[in-house]
Amino acid sequence: MYRFSNTVIGFLNLLTLLASIPLIGGGLWMAKSSSTCESFLQMPLLVMGFVILVLSLLGFIGACFNVAWALWVYLTAMILIIATLLSFTIFGFVVTNGGGGVPVPTRIYKEYRLSDYSPWLRNRIRDPMNWRRIRGCILNSNTCAKLASWTPLDYLERDMSPIQSGCCKPPTSCDYASGASTMLAQDPDCFKWNNAAGQLCYECDSCKAGVLEDVKRDWHKLSVLNVVVLVFLIGIYSIGCCALRNTKRSESDYPYGENRMSKVRPRWDFYWWRWWHDRREQLY
Repeated sequence: MYRFSNTVIGFLNLLTLLASIPLIGGGLWMAKSSSTCESFLQMPLLVMGFVILVLSLLGFIGACFNVAWALWVYLTAMILIIATLLSFTIFGFVVTNGGGGVPVPTRIYKEYRLSDYSPWLRNRIRDPMNWRRIRGCILNSNTCAKLASWTPLDYLERDMSPIQSGCCKPPTSCDYASGASTMLAQDPDCFKWNNAAGQLCYECDSCKAGVLEDVKRDWHKLSVLNVVVLVFLIGIYSIGCCALRNTKRSESDYPYGENRMSKVRPRWDFYWWRWWHDRREQLY
């Protein structure tokens, strides 16, 4: 039973090692996304994936060398990882709640308002250092350059990504042909728009809202992966607890170093007693 439990431990660690690969891959995909240019949610996911990877490697080595305390360390660390990943997944759902965009009359695309997103996300995106880095990333991605060849008809018939809608054009409601009295009543982003390729609407609240909308969409995709990994880890943890119970039962069945063959001795003692009993009957 002890050898079987060690085999189970090694197999479980191999499975958790494989489970860490989707987490790391998903985090790398989101970190390298040319649309969101934001990494404050996916970086913890990368850290979690690498922690599970290292833990699985250590547990697998411990099981192969029959290290008895490896299962205790493995299960203790695994319950902490499950709790952390569960908390992080719930946190991601909470902070990415809201948004979704507002339909624009006679247009296919939507426009996005910064006030629709959670306060935590708004504080992150409004931080000057964070926004400077994100703004540079959007410029390098040439996202707005794709709209340079659009005709007025394209703006009526074609869809846009959240960043294109918020950063590459002024709000649709802006009216630059009216008088000053009409201009004062317009969206503040209308005054931040500039035709220069390096400025456009990159300082607009709509641009920041577009970035948050992309963060929300990408994070919701990864949340599905997080839930699958959580169910997988919980199942492995349950099997690991059964292996631990079997190991403890094996040790209690054969205390003080007694091996399994010692349980067979009463059968051989019985045959020896029958032989001695028959000999005594023949002598007397």
